[in-house]
Amino acid sequence: MKLKMMNRKLTRQQKIASAYLLLFVILGIVAFSQDGNAGINEANTKVRSYFAAGTNLMYAVGAILGLIGAVKVYQKWNSGDPDTGKVAAAWFGSCVFLVVVATVIRSFFGV
Repeated sequence: MKLKMMNRKLTRQQKIASAYLLLFVILGIVAFSQDGNAGINEANTKVRSYFAAGTNLMYAVGAILGLIGAVKVYQKWNSGDPDTGKVAAAWFGSCVFLVVVATVIRSFFGV
């Protein structure tokens, strides 16, 4: 089955309409474009606006992991497991690491 539209030639009006469409598309792209410096500054502003929310998210994840770790350590302690101290130190260390990393990144980048 051949397509009949492929053999059809464009009329003068269709060519003009296609040219106008192409012109409007190009003008739309040019209207929204900006120089490189403005683009970098806008990207910098957007990343910095997300940074505070990301840091708070790291604090929240640390708090949730702390609660989960506390429950796991409590279960091991009640069952009389001999390596309770090691598990408690590991969970505590991971929570402290998350909080310290979030704080260091915040102070390092000056946000």
